Amino acid sequence: MTPLFRKAVWLLFAVSVCAFAGSLAAQYVLGMEPCVLCISQRLCVLATALCAAIVLMCRPRRRAGGLFGTVFISIPAVTGAAVAAYQLWLQSLPPGTAPSCGAPWTFRLKGWPLFDWFEPVVRGFGNCAEPDYLLGIALPVWSVAYFLLVVLAVWAVWLKAK
Repeated sequence: MTPLFRKAVWLLFAVSVCAFAGSLAAQYVLGMEPCVLCISQRLCVLATALCAAIVLMCRPRRRAGGLFGTVFISIPAVTGAAVAAYQLWLQSLPPGTAPSCGAPWTFRLKGWPLFDWFEPVVRGFGNCAEPDYLLGIALPVWSVAYFLLVVLAVWAVWLKAK
Protein backbone atom coordinates (compact mmCIF):
# COMPACT_ATOMS: atom_id res chain seq x y z
CA MET A 1 0.00 0.00 0.00
CA THR A 2 1.47 3.33 -1.00
CA PRO A 3 1.75 6.09 1.62
CA LEU A 4 -0.78 8.19 -0.33
CA PHE A 5 -3.33 5.37 -0.39
CA ARG A 6 -2.78 4.67 3.31
CA LYS A 7 -3.26 8.35 4.21
CA ALA A 8 -6.42 8.50 2.10
CA VAL A 9 -7.86 5.42 3.82
CA TRP A 10 -7.02 6.95 7.22
CA LEU A 11 -8.84 10.12 6.17
CA LEU A 12 -11.86 8.12 4.93
CA PHE A 13 -11.89 6.24 8.23
CA ALA A 14 -11.82 9.50 10.23
CA VAL A 15 -14.52 11.12 8.09
CA SER A 16 -16.68 8.00 8.40
CA VAL A 17 -16.35 7.94 12.19
CA CYS A 18 -17.25 11.65 12.30
CA ALA A 19 -20.27 11.06 10.04
CA PHE A 20 -21.42 8.17 12.24
CA ALA A 21 -21.00 10.28 15.38
CA GLY A 22 -22.87 13.11 13.66
CA SER A 23 -25.81 10.83 12.90
CA LEU A 24 -25.97 9.77 16.54
CA ALA A 25 -25.71 13.41 17.67
CA ALA A 26 -28.53 14.40 15.31
CA GLN A 27 -30.72 11.76 16.92
CA TYR A 28 -29.78 12.03 20.58
CA VAL A 29 -28.75 15.70 20.86
CA LEU A 30 -30.78 17.51 18.19
CA GLY A 31 -33.82 15.27 18.66
CA MET A 32 -34.20 14.21 15.01
CA GLU A 33 -36.06 10.91 14.68
CA PRO A 34 -34.38 8.66 12.07
CA CYS A 35 -36.41 6.44 9.80
CA VAL A 36 -35.61 2.90 8.66
CA LEU A 37 -33.72 4.18 5.61
CA CYS A 38 -31.77 6.72 7.72
CA ILE A 39 -30.67 3.91 9.99
CA SER A 40 -29.68 1.80 6.96
CA GLN A 41 -27.52 4.71 5.78
CA ARG A 42 -26.04 5.01 9.29
CA LEU A 43 -25.12 1.34 9.21
CA CYS A 44 -23.53 1.79 5.76
CA VAL A 45 -21.42 4.65 7.17
CA LEU A 46 -20.36 2.39 10.04
CA ALA A 47 -19.59 -0.44 7.60
CA THR A 48 -17.50 1.95 5.50
CA ALA A 49 -15.49 2.91 8.58
CA LEU A 50 -15.04 -0.74 9.57
CA CYS A 51 -13.95 -1.69 6.04
CA ALA A 52 -11.43 1.16 6.03
CA ALA A 53 -10.11 -0.01 9.41
CA ILE A 54 -9.74 -3.58 8.13
CA VAL A 55 -7.88 -2.36 5.04
CA LEU A 56 -5.55 -0.34 7.30
CA MET A 57 -4.92 -3.36 9.54
CA CYS A 58 -4.27 -5.73 6.61
CA ARG A 59 -1.76 -3.36 4.99
CA PRO A 60 -1.94 -4.74 1.44
CA ARG A 61 1.52 -4.73 -0.13
CA ARG A 62 0.76 -5.28 -3.81
CA ARG A 63 -1.40 -3.43 -6.28
CA ALA A 64 -3.98 -6.25 -6.24
CA GLY A 65 -4.25 -5.85 -2.46
CA GLY A 66 -4.90 -2.14 -2.95
CA LEU A 67 -7.58 -3.01 -5.51
CA PHE A 68 -9.19 -5.40 -3.04
CA GLY A 69 -9.14 -2.69 -0.37
CA THR A 70 -10.65 -0.18 -2.76
CA VAL A 71 -13.48 -2.54 -3.72
CA PHE A 72 -13.95 -3.55 -0.07
CA ILE A 73 -14.41 0.08 1.01
CA SER A 74 -16.59 0.87 -2.02
CA ILE A 75 -19.20 -1.84 -1.41
CA PRO A 76 -20.87 -0.31 1.70
CA ALA A 77 -20.47 3.19 0.23
CA VAL A 78 -22.27 2.26 -3.00
CA THR A 79 -24.96 0.49 -0.96
CA GLY A 80 -25.42 3.57 1.21
CA ALA A 81 -25.63 5.83 -1.85
CA ALA A 82 -28.34 3.59 -3.32
CA VAL A 83 -30.34 3.68 -0.06
CA ALA A 84 -30.01 7.47 0.14
CA ALA A 85 -31.05 7.86 -3.51
CA TYR A 86 -34.11 5.68 -2.85
CA GLN A 87 -35.00 7.85 0.13
CA LEU A 88 -34.65 10.98 -2.01
CA TRP A 89 -37.05 9.43 -4.51
CA LEU A 90 -39.52 8.64 -1.70
CA GLN A 91 -39.29 12.22 -0.47
CA SER A 92 -39.96 13.56 -3.97
CA LEU A 93 -43.34 11.81 -4.18
CA PRO A 94 -46.51 13.77 -3.45
CA PRO A 95 -47.59 13.65 0.22
CA GLY A 96 -49.53 10.52 1.09
CA THR A 97 -48.39 8.52 -1.95
CA ALA A 98 -45.04 7.28 -0.65
CA PRO A 99 -44.95 3.58 0.27
CA SER A 100 -44.03 2.48 3.76
CA CYS A 101 -40.32 2.01 4.34
CA GLY A 102 -40.83 -1.08 6.49
CA ALA A 103 -40.83 -2.17 10.08
CA PRO A 104 -38.45 -0.37 12.46
CA TRP A 105 -35.05 -2.04 12.94
CA THR A 106 -35.70 -2.40 16.67
CA PHE A 107 -38.75 -4.56 15.83
CA ARG A 108 -36.82 -6.62 13.26
CA LEU A 109 -33.84 -7.33 15.51
CA LYS A 110 -35.54 -7.60 18.92
CA GLY A 111 -34.64 -11.25 19.59
CA TRP A 112 -31.03 -11.06 18.42
CA PRO A 113 -28.16 -11.73 20.81
CA LEU A 114 -26.60 -8.58 22.31
CA PHE A 115 -29.58 -6.52 21.12
CA ASP A 116 -29.31 -4.26 24.15
CA TRP A 117 -25.78 -3.29 23.10
CA PHE A 118 -26.55 -2.19 19.56
CA GLU A 119 -30.16 -1.06 20.07
CA PRO A 120 -29.22 2.66 20.44
CA VAL A 121 -27.65 2.55 16.96
CA VAL A 122 -30.78 1.11 15.28
CA ARG A 123 -33.47 2.92 17.30
CA GLY A 124 -35.75 5.17 15.27
CA PHE A 125 -39.33 5.43 14.14
CA GLY A 126 -39.31 8.37 11.72
CA ASN A 127 -41.20 8.60 8.45
CA CYS A 128 -38.98 8.01 5.40
CA ALA A 129 -41.06 10.36 3.23
CA GLU A 130 -40.68 13.37 5.54
CA PRO A 131 -37.35 15.13 4.96
CA ASP A 132 -35.19 16.53 7.73
CA TYR A 133 -32.83 19.35 6.79
CA LEU A 134 -29.31 20.36 7.76
CA LEU A 135 -28.20 23.79 6.53
CA GLY A 136 -31.26 23.86 4.27
CA ILE A 137 -30.34 20.62 2.49
CA ALA A 138 -32.21 17.33 2.96
CA LEU A 139 -30.21 14.75 4.93
CA PRO A 140 -30.30 12.09 2.18
CA VAL A 141 -28.55 14.59 -0.13
CA TRP A 142 -25.77 14.86 2.45
CA SER A 143 -25.61 11.07 2.57
CA VAL A 144 -25.35 10.73 -1.21
CA ALA A 145 -22.61 13.37 -1.23
CA TYR A 146 -20.68 11.56 1.53
CA PHE A 147 -20.95 8.14 -0.09
CA LEU A 148 -20.01 9.44 -3.54
CA LEU A 149 -17.05 11.29 -2.02
CA VAL A 150 -15.85 8.06 -0.42
CA VAL A 151 -16.14 6.08 -3.65
CA LEU A 152 -14.54 8.75 -5.83
CA ALA A 153 -11.73 9.42 -3.36
CA VAL A 154 -10.73 5.81 -2.80
CA TRP A 155 -10.78 5.01 -6.53
CA ALA A 156 -8.92 8.20 -7.47
CA VAL A 157 -6.19 7.53 -4.93
CA TRP A 158 -5.91 3.88 -5.99
CA LEU A 159 -5.60 4.90 -9.66
CA LYS A 160 -3.06 7.63 -8.79
CA ALA A 161 -0.97 5.13 -6.83
CA LYS A 162 -0.13 3.14 -9.99
